[in-house]
Amino acid sequence: MMDASDMPDLVREDVEGQKSGSLKVQSAIEKTSPQDMRRICMYKVFDVASRSFSKFGAKAKAHWPACYLSGKDANLTDSDATRPLKGGWRTAPLIFGTEICEKIATSGLHANLVTYLVQQLHLQTVEAANTITNFNGSANLSPIFGAYLADAYLGRFRAIVIGSIFYLVGVVLLAVDAAVASLKPPPCAHYIHGALGQHCLPASFRQKAFLYMAFAFLVFGAGGIRPCVAAFGADQFDQNDPEERKKSSKFFNWYYFSLGLSLLFAVTVLVYIQDNVGWSLGFGIPAILMTLSLTCFVCGYKLYRHAVGNGNPFIRLAQVCVSAFRQRKHKVPVDPSELFRGFGEDGSDGAFLPLKHSDQFRFLDKAAIVTDSTRTGESNRWKLCTVHQVEEFKCLLRILPIWGTGILFTTAHAQQSTFMVQQARTMDRHIGSRFQVPPASFTVFSFLTLLVWVPFYDRIIVPATRRLTGKERGITFLQRIGIGLFISVIAMLIAGATERYRRYAAMTAGLADLPHVQVPISAFWLVPQYCLLGLAESFVLIGQLELFYDQFPENMRSLAGALFSSSHAVGSYSSTIIVELIQKFSEKSGNERQPNGSLHGHQGGWFSNNLNRGHLDYFYWLLGSLGAINFVAFLLCARWYKYKNLH
Repeated sequence: MMDASDMPDLVREDVEGQKSGSLKVQSAIEKTSPQDMRRICMYKVFDVASRSFSKFGAKAKAHWPACYLSGKDANLTDSDATRPLKGGWRTAPLIFGTEICEKIATSGLHANLVTYLVQQLHLQTVEAANTITNFNGSANLSPIFGAYLADAYLGRFRAIVIGSIFYLVGVVLLAVDAAVASLKPPPCAHYIHGALGQHCLPASFRQKAFLYMAFAFLVFGAGGIRPCVAAFGADQFDQNDPEERKKSSKFFNWYYFSLGLSLLFAVTVLVYIQDNVGWSLGFGIPAILMTLSLTCFVCGYKLYRHAVGNGNPFIRLAQVCVSAFRQRKHKVPVDPSELFRGFGEDGSDGAFLPLKHSDQFRFLDKAAIVTDSTRTGESNRWKLCTVHQVEEFKCLLRILPIWGTGILFTTAHAQQSTFMVQQARTMDRHIGSRFQVPPASFTVFSFLTLLVWVPFYDRIIVPATRRLTGKERGITFLQRIGIGLFISVIAMLIAGATERYRRYAAMTAGLADLPHVQVPISAFWLVPQYCLLGLAESFVLIGQLELFYDQFPENMRSLAGALFSSSHAVGSYSSTIIVELIQKFSEKSGNERQPNGSLHGHQGGWFSNNLNRGHLDYFYWLLGSLGAINFVAFLLCARWYKYKNLH
């Protein structure tokens, strides 16, 4: 047999990295036809490189199939011996590329969209902020429907492709909106010298309708991409293989690192182009990137592992509820082994490793009670469910409280693209005498913190904590999330103090009623809050991603992605509701006490178009206080939570 030293380096590394034993490999060889052997060799040509094949071609034809076997569809139900050619880290660039381009398009819009809405469409500050948060909420809520279609009908690959097409159309429509003058109101003749709205004609209904149509395509596109990309990436690693499971943990860290790179590009290069070159080009570049990403992703089809679904997850969850209700009068047996485990030996109908029975939510176990009436209809899941099916529902119920505690974090996080941008616009953003940083680009400090911390965490913190705790990831998912929630509370308290200082500087400089004159204070005072929010994001969001994908059953991973996105949706909607309520009640006060103790009448409320007369500091402190309460609630939920167990 071919000696390992005779193989190319890449081949030897792949062979050593595979968990399947030589006995399984030999067994697979005996069952492989000569036609399949030749097909496998051709796959290997693509994977290794042509020059390596020319050197080892003769040996490869006889020996490489022993190490590189692949099933017809290379899905996750293939035997261990048939997996190496498909999936793994070789697919990561294609998967990362798709998500990077989507995030560049999204962040290039979100980071500076408030500027486009205020300066180009002449919307009021509150209306612009609420438009953005509503759009963000819809884009993060649509993945629930995308996850349903992906798991029940389309599969994750097709869902990503269809979503990318919709997203591409939406970005193109935005570029058209920016390029065609008739789709925007005329420029403000006296914008610099007057308050916004007094000398500016707002966008018409027709102009807004075209913009919202573009948003609709983006929302539908996000529904296909967001719940499936990370889940599709996780599918490339076998969670039942300890070695590949370890690689999966690294995948999520580097997945989010790649997102940080895309966000960094969006808030620097794209925002600069939008502010200084033109909005049509600034929206056109994401369209080009989405086209390239979609093309590359489709071309890698044969390299992917395609997970086989196990039916509609929503139907399976509904069956548990209906069956438990039907058998509500029966008593749950003390011995869990008496519950119905299914027809397969593993108790999960032969699709995935079964989940062990857990003691939480015992009332749901009634769905799996075998009685005389249900014994005759064991194939009808509306009458009798398996333990595995019941445990799927329990996994979702256990996750929901943890998911709920992430909502206020996303509410605070959403302010980076709305009010914080408006804050930066009023401050001195110069570096030197000529260059002025675009206000939306200050979010770069959040992303830089994320980019620096993720590799440091993966390479330094995880190994160090692993030696101390003995845990595979160093700390648990919940510990990671809790640290991030605490940091976010500190970030909002600091944000309130910074805004307090900015307003004080504006008042003392006599700029209270001159909102378009820069306050004599550096915008780099905002850097600490951006950095802390970036650090909190690296803990909370990556921790949530890992928790959801680890704790959800394999056939519900798209739903896990949808749940992750939906927390952003609810957080964005919460931001809109909080802002509307605060603005409604704060406008009624009519008077504001100045730093020197005098009163000044105004009708702007906390979110006045003139930020110097508003009270963003109160808003940030309110979010910080709510975040502190939310942190305590998270600690209680984390103490109660139980991780799933597999047979």
